[in-house]
Amino acid sequence: MKSTMPLVFSITSGKGGVGKTNIAVNLAIALARFGKRVILLDADLGLANVDVILGITPKYNLFHLFNGEAGLEDILYQTEFGFKILPSASGVTEMLQLSPEHKMELLDAMDSLEEELDFLVVDTGAGINNDVLYFNLAAQERIVILTPEPTSLTDAYALIKVLRQHHKVDHFKVLVNLTADQKEAKQVYMRLYQACDHFLTGVSLELIGFIPRDASVRESVIKQTPFCVTAPEGAACKAVTQAAHTIETWDVPASLDGNIKFFWKRLLFRQES
Repeated sequence: MKSTMPLVFSITSGKGGVGKTNIAVNLAIALARFGKRVILLDADLGLANVDVILGITPKYNLFHLFNGEAGLEDILYQTEFGFKILPSASGVTEMLQLSPEHKMELLDAMDSLEEELDFLVVDTGAGINNDVLYFNLAAQERIVILTPEPTSLTDAYALIKVLRQHHKVDHFKVLVNLTADQKEAKQVYMRLYQACDHFLTGVSLELIGFIPRDASVRESVIKQTPFCVTAPEGAACKAVTQAAHTIETWDVPASLDGNIKFFWKRLLFRQES
């Protein structure tokens, strides 16, 4: 039986520019269209841009929570697309590293959301800095975004390597973006799979889909409107919707509490190796 507890999954990457935030936003839209209650957390602290993709300007963000200027209810922003966002700040140096105090504030603030949520989508920053690692460690599932670019592959491998060797994370989902077709997507995935199989021990990778190159994606970014809104019948939106169907079937891992308090407590108390 599928759990009634919310599932927390991250959208992450080893390098920037792979379409991570765009995918996170459109996955949230697709899940909301399935009738799911979704919150998208912009966890790219200091370089947040979920609001840019959506073409919105929230009055408050996590910076205001940390400064005591707003509560969670003030920060949560209801989009017109059926899901809520927890926006972060861009260009604010104080947001570049979460302090233990900030994590405690988030823990306290998020407690109230468990009963009104099916999915918490966490859009992490790119790379292997501490906050990227923290958010990936706290999530129950991790979706690594790849593209055919060689640097995307090497940086994704570096992220997986750090999470595996230093934090014992061994299970990852893979979503290949900006591909010509399914054949190329499988080739890109296999290159990452083979690198992990050869150099790392006990890493499990699962390809959950691919998103083809689609002119409507670039057009949507310019319009600051998600491509699943501007081009719902486009190839990219159909692919994201299929990936969302897959995500919808995932169970909350049996070994975890499966609630939002779990997520924030793990974020707060996880010790770096």
